[in-house]
Amino acid sequence: MILVSSCLAGMKVRYNGTDCLDEKIQKLLNDNQAIAVCPELLGGFSTPREPAEIIGGNGEDVLAGTAKVVDRSGTDVTDMYLKGAYITLAKAQEVSATMVVLKENSPSCGSSMIYNGEFKGKKIAGNGVTTALLRKNGIEVTSEENWLL
Repeated sequence: MILVSSCLAGMKVRYNGTDCLDEKIQKLLNDNQAIAVCPELLGGFSTPREPAEIIGGNGEDVLAGTAKVVDRSGTDVTDMYLKGAYITLAKAQEVSATMVVLKENSPSCGSSMIYNGEFKGKKIAGNGVTTALLRKNGIEVTSEENWLL
């Protein structure tokens, strides 16, 4: 089984109430080859919500307690990102996920790039909190940009 970001499956769950539909991923879901998850909703967020970025590092640093996730208004939302990551990990383990395809650039789901924490649209190499936790537990994570390569 493959886990995929809900937004890639066409669900309007992104921070601004939109999706990032990837028709190949939606087909996996329709063919019962994938299960959609949104770590941010699992962590307790609603849609829409303030955009958030990792401040002071990347997903591994958030797991280690040396970085945090903050929304644009300055509220520390780290705990909700951690909660969503752990629930996603449990789901991946429950369904014996062989791969997880998550939305690139997200503070939860980025697998090679995230925003730099300045809310200016600048990206840096790094991964999100959920990706870091899944990889730490031996689960393969890729993005919608790389999963078919």
